[in-house]
Amino acid sequence: MRDLGVGFGYLLKGQRWVARHGRRYGFGLLPGLITLVLYAAALVALAVWGDDAVTWATPFADDWSSPWRGLFRGFLTAVLFALGLLLAVLTFTAVTLLVGQPFYENLSERVDADVSPDGTAPRSELPFWRELWISARDSLRVLVRAGLWGLLLFALGFLPFVGQTVVPVLGFFVTGFFLTEELAAVALQRRGVDLRARLTLLRSRKTLVWGFGTPLGLAFLVPFVAVFLMPGAVAGATLLARDLLGEESAVEREDTAEDTAA
Repeated sequence: MRDLGVGFGYLLKGQRWVARHGRRYGFGLLPGLITLVLYAAALVALAVWGDDAVTWATPFADDWSSPWRGLFRGFLTAVLFALGLLLAVLTFTAVTLLVGQPFYENLSERVDADVSPDGTAPRSELPFWRELWISARDSLRVLVRAGLWGLLLFALGFLPFVGQTVVPVLGFFVTGFFLTEELAAVALQRRGVDLRARLTLLRSRKTLVWGFGTPLGLAFLVPFVAVFLMPGAVAGATLLARDLLGEESAVEREDTAEDTAA
């Protein structure tokens, strides 16, 4: 359970890092703002026309008596919007990272160099267009996995009691895992770690991943918060990636010294 606190600590350390580098933080807000506008429009459309879509998809309920028809379709409309919100949280990071690829790559490198004992950071030897293609391809593969989990949780949501208690909790843990994968991929891909290896690495320390990604996923549900947390989330995920790979970090040595002194 210690890893839960360690993961959350990396989230906080990432936010503190960008707070000390205000100029980079300001540039990092732009990709999130662009993505937020696009997602807000999609969610508004879902809220406005979601009821019509459910009505079209459930013609068998047209002859049901009141209030069962309204309750059934109202429940499905709410579930549809909740699923759209879950997918928005899951995909927001991937889309924002693609929009802001050059900035976040540079930000992650700066964090690496800042905490590395020798002041250097791993660099990819691939050209930018190749890096962008790999990132987009891997993001799509991750989103397919996340979408399958979303459909499974959607189906389980119909189970009495379990669907209203256990399933939402599982949904946040699933969201936290995939959010962390997308964010840590910036640093891990630069080190030549492919998607399969990344997933294996993350699964080896799930509590660390959940400690970082689950509270971040909860925060992302609050309007506009995701935009302001994204730069720090990338910085924190870089620190987490170093931990997963067992790389020595100046921050970790300082923390260890402070713990020893205490």
